[in-house]
Amino acid sequence: MDPIIHIVDDDQSFRTSMGRLLSASGYNVSLYGSGEELLAQLPGTAPGCILLDLDMPGVNGLALQDKLAEKAPLLPIVFLTGHGDVKASVQAMKAGADDFIEKPATGETLLDAIAHALHRAASRRDELDRIHAFRSRLTSLTPREFEVLRLLVRGKLNKQIAYSLGTSERTIKAHRHNLMEKMGAHSLAETVSIAERLGLVDSPEDHPPP
Repeated sequence: MDPIIHIVDDDQSFRTSMGRLLSASGYNVSLYGSGEELLAQLPGTAPGCILLDLDMPGVNGLALQDKLAEKAPLLPIVFLTGHGDVKASVQAMKAGADDFIEKPATGETLLDAIAHALHRAASRRDELDRIHAFRSRLTSLTPREFEVLRLLVRGKLNKQIAYSLGTSERTIKAHRHNLMEKMGAHSLAETVSIAERLGLVDSPEDHPPP
């Protein structure tokens, strides 16, 4: 699915010119005259980027960023402002903005910022897809396999896990083989990496999956 660039700016001439520039560069474009207008037509799950004016009447750029963090967290934001506001730029970047550009900006600067934002967003989407896949695999583990995994990723040896769970080392080896196969891991290091992504490492309050 081709990404959509959402241009949010109360300056009609600016958003129209930006729309033409981005359309000529091969992007799909949607134009909004205010933050409220974007929220009323909030894009779905299609990939894209928001080119957002900082100073707008009503819901300003920073306030809109806060709302979008909850409603459209996977859409990266590139801020545009006509005022060199260092404090606002720091606040925006700390809140997760991908870039902060001062008007007037060259077409090359804008296109580079959008391209980088889309690339980073695609990487985040891919990582989330992997996490969801890992979580799905995690639920396929039996409670005992989950216990073995929980101890395994904390650096416990097979014999230590066997002693902790009151079973044989041979049984633990079988559980270890099964859980790694279910998780799609080909090594202990890969198993630990997956567990880290799922937040299972150094989390003593973990519970078996439902």
